Amino acid sequence: MTNGNSITRERIAAMEPRIRPYVRHTPVLRVDMADFDRPPLGVDLKLEYLQHSGSFKARGAFTNLLERPVPAAGVVAASGGNHGAAVAYAAMRLGHKATIFVPEVSPPAKLQRIRGYGAELIVGGARYAEALAASEAFAENTGALQIHAFNQEETLVGQGTLGLEIEQDLPEIDTLLVAVGGGGLIGGIAAWFAGRIRIVAIEPEGAPTLHRAFEAGHPVDAPAEGVAADSLAPKRVGEMMFPIAEAFVERSILVTDDAIIAAQKALWERVRIIAEPGGAAAFAALLSGRYTPAPGERIAVLVCGSNTDLAKF
Repeated sequence: MTNGNSITRERIAAMEPRIRPYVRHTPVLRVDMADFDRPPLGVDLKLEYLQHSGSFKARGAFTNLLERPVPAAGVVAASGGNHGAAVAYAAMRLGHKATIFVPEVSPPAKLQRIRGYGAELIVGGARYAEALAASEAFAENTGALQIHAFNQEETLVGQGTLGLEIEQDLPEIDTLLVAVGGGGLIGGIAAWFAGRIRIVAIEPEGAPTLHRAFEAGHPVDAPAEGVAADSLAPKRVGEMMFPIAEAFVERSILVTDDAIIAAQKALWERVRIIAEPGGAAAFAALLSGRYTPAPGERIAVLVCGSNTDLAKF
């Protein structure tokens, strides 16, 4: 593995047309925070939850399968749900076998989606780190291609194509709020923008992976708890994304589980957006007041995932 210096704008720009036939250009919705009982403020929501497989992770999955040789044993991934669904979907589209290891905390909606794409699903421990270890052992024993959810060059490059798309859609924004788990999404996006806009990380209080890494000066273990634990709670951020984040992410803001749940509810009730907890976390920072915009600041919020139990809505 290499450091973030290999995740460049040029590499992302070259990858975007290669994955374009397989991913959606997702829409943008302009909302007024007055509709959410807050002071009037125009905010652009990038609706990446409408991506194939229900999250942004399809971009990184297709990049891996198109850039790396896939053996007869197929591909293997560990995932809280979204990465596994994306890898399963990409493997199905490209004609490869997929084996997905998930932790016990993965919600039924995500497991159903993985199975629906024809992948073999294996529960590999209580938390993501245990599922990852099980998937690595599987790769070593079978020769399957391991596709890491965030600490892999191709994954970061693929997620960076979302940054390119956001710039195409919203060339005038000042600030982008992005949820963080392992950091593949914000790492790729930050590599694309390379300091040209303000990028702010949003994390659950129960899983402050990037927050702890910023405090320590390098990735360290953090708690892996809370309502968004299935998507935003690995043990630590990736080694590859951290130098990118140090250079181009302004700061990390923590939000409570209650704020995330309130954001989910508000997105559904006011604009009929179904977001999973991780997908609603960035909006939670704005809705709760944890992020307060400056006068005239042009803000975009990434709504990045929708794989959740519809009964909640």
